[in-house]
Amino acid sequence: MEPVIRLVTESDAAQIQALYAPYVLHTAISFELEPPTVEDMQQRIVKTLPRWPWLVCEHEGEILGYVYASRHRDRAAYQWSVDVSVYIAERFQRLGVGRTLYRALFTMLTLQGFYNAFAGITLPNPASVGLHEALGFQPVGVYRAVGYKLGAWHDVGWWRLVLREHSQPCAPPVDLNAVRSSPEWESVMATGCSLVRLDSSRTSQR
Repeated sequence: MEPVIRLVTESDAAQIQALYAPYVLHTAISFELEPPTVEDMQQRIVKTLPRWPWLVCEHEGEILGYVYASRHRDRAAYQWSVDVSVYIAERFQRLGVGRTLYRALFTMLTLQGFYNAFAGITLPNPASVGLHEALGFQPVGVYRAVGYKLGAWHDVGWWRLVLREHSQPCAPPVDLNAVRSSPEWESVMATGCSLVRLDSSRTSQR
């Protein structure tokens, strides 16, 4: 069976928490110091939907990775921009999961009326930089020594993707429910993760 892309649900919180926790405990990719609980993750899902998309790539009941958008800044003039993040289970990295999820996310954000997507990457991280730049992100700057974790200070680089041509005047972005019946939405969901290159040796390690 081919992997599928779908919107996250609260029932995914346990799998997402287990996937995300190693990033918190063992890397500076996330600047959180303690992994969120399953209940915390449920609340994050509830707060993200239905304003911003949160997608998972699932294969036979297992979540391979997830991607989501969130508010870029609180001030009203920032409302046309979002921050985006992607996390992939370790054994499913470099198989096209992140690229496929991101492409689906960008389609949805464009349908909603967003113009800019920003990604913050703890440096160095050549794999993440390569993924984002392959998808069209351009570097816009670096916050030097902005975070302290695992006994070291870390830089964070910022990358920007233009989702659509900037126009004016521009209408405020709409919630997800306003675009879920569009043909483009249906096309994204129907395509699924057809570009993901799974192999039996990775899917059998459950």
